[in-house]
Amino acid sequence: MSASAMPSHENPSLWRDMFTNPHSKAFTRWVAIINFWIFISCMALALETVEPYATVHANWFYAIEIIAVSFFAVDYLSNLYFAPNRFKYFFSFWGLVDLISIVPTVLMVLNLTALQGAKVFRLMRVVRVLRVLKMAKMAVQSLSHSVVSSNPIVTNLRIYFIALFSVMMISSTLMYFVEGGLYSPEALAHGQAEFDEHLKTNPLPADAPPEAAKFMPTDPISGNDIPPDKRFYTSIPAAMWWCIVTLTTTGYGDMFPLTFWGRVIGGCTMLMGLVLFGILMNIVGKTIMVVLFGEHLDEPASGHPKASRDNVVQMLADMNLVDTAQADKLRALGREEFAQRIRQISG
Repeated sequence: MSASAMPSHENPSLWRDMFTNPHSKAFTRWVAIINFWIFISCMALALETVEPYATVHANWFYAIEIIAVSFFAVDYLSNLYFAPNRFKYFFSFWGLVDLISIVPTVLMVLNLTALQGAKVFRLMRVVRVLRVLKMAKMAVQSLSHSVVSSNPIVTNLRIYFIALFSVMMISSTLMYFVEGGLYSPEALAHGQAEFDEHLKTNPLPADAPPEAAKFMPTDPISGNDIPPDKRFYTSIPAAMWWCIVTLTTTGYGDMFPLTFWGRVIGGCTMLMGLVLFGILMNIVGKTIMVVLFGEHLDEPASGHPKASRDNVVQMLADMNLVDTAQADKLRALGREEFAQRIRQISG
């Protein structure tokens, strides 16, 4: 029985498919839209830390943030509405990721008194960058529902670059917040004001050099000074350069952290670089096997043609020869039953 012959009440709505059916075109298009706005909002978030762009284009950055959060809000509320167990989804890891992607911006738009101040604003920026995990969530959804691309290498590369972009954004933003926050313009101004007040009651010796009257930021844990020539992480794009070098060389280049927590973030970033390198080598190895030795990727070594089966079922669904429920039943059939059923549908 074709999909057109099924009763209308058994066909899922387009809106439901968009958020619950990874095999539908509506779901694929919505994922592409959300991923686009995640990327744009993250790039705007990074450029907001660079002057004079932050001041000159402040209205543009604000508009991008509002538009992006509008899409994220629709995505979150729709997922919550269509979730089989809304309470479980609300407190699940991915549900919290969806919620975190919109809450900081909503709080900033409300302009609450408790959120005033440079430190809180920088913290909101760090929390906002976690929306990049929404990309990982959608990749996991596709894999968990056996959504297989016609070219598995392309799928693997897509997942790899999602992981790379996520690590780069999170590590760079954390380094900018943890270490760069100690010598941001606001932190230096506040520290200099406090130091000036201290000098009023405890003046420097008469033979002290002029630079002794300048505030010197220090690591709150080790107490080490951070001299002007070692203040590298002045913006997220600057931290991105450090992150790329650290991920690809598993070591420091021309930029390196001086603080305790900065070195913790640097160590974690190097470990993630090793993981990402291993994933990339696996993808490159599979590509070489296909190009040079003609190995097929649609049939695993076990001989179970799962990827090929999913491609066939997806093709039938695209041609409206089967609906969602029928497609799920086809995937659950044994090998011979599946082949027989395909011959019946084709005939």
